[in-house]
Amino acid sequence: MQVAGALVASALRAVQAAAAPGVSTLELDRIAESVIRDGGGTPSFLGYHGFPASICASVNDRVVHGIPSAGEVLATGDLVSIDCGAIVDGWHGDSAVTFGVGPLIDADEALSEATKAAMDAGIAAMLPGNRLTDVSHAIEVETHAAETRHDRKYGIVAGYGGHGIGRQMHMDPFLPNEGSPGRGPYLAVGSVLAIEPMLTLGTTKTVVLEDEWTVITADGTRAAHWEHTVAVTEDGPRILTR
Repeated sequence: MQVAGALVASALRAVQAAAAPGVSTLELDRIAESVIRDGGGTPSFLGYHGFPASICASVNDRVVHGIPSAGEVLATGDLVSIDCGAIVDGWHGDSAVTFGVGPLIDADEALSEATKAAMDAGIAAMLPGNRLTDVSHAIEVETHAAETRHDRKYGIVAGYGGHGIGRQMHMDPFLPNEGSPGRGPYLAVGSVLAIEPMLTLGTTKTVVLEDEWTVITADGTRAAHWEHTVAVTEDGPRILTR
């Protein structure tokens, strides 16, 4: 899984390096697919339940599952979330990053930082003997800590979260991004979860567009999405998509 995860990380680095004003999200998709295939992997998103691309490109008020398009051209100040997955020898890696096209306004920069910090807190809770919702609770607690640091409210997107991953991209259990600790299955050495908080500058509610994939914030506020595939080990959390 670390081989697949490293390939995903390489694809995301290439996409972020190429993202600039005037570049389409379809161009970013082609770059990611090329990196994955050149590395001996298969894009796990492409064809997944009919999804037509190798990445999800979610810009500004899009939360997740944005379909790359030749007509969607990046502009300075856009807040971009890219989600990407790869399969190597039947094993999956899944990761997402959020970044700006050029400088971001302070609110967007803070939103991305808060989302990444929430992910990092969830990762830190990936310890043997902890339970599933200990990870959820850590994500929620850090989100509220970021609200205090930044003196603003964030919406934890309702109904979306992380998941088990291994021989399939999406496996049980579902990992909520908030909730009480001490519930759900125990984490054991070898357990692997995709940890992926999604925060907004406003609502927790979302709308799915007519393409039946793209998820946007119900109030038009911007969203951020960070994700790593993480394994539980005797020596602590191991990020497989570093």
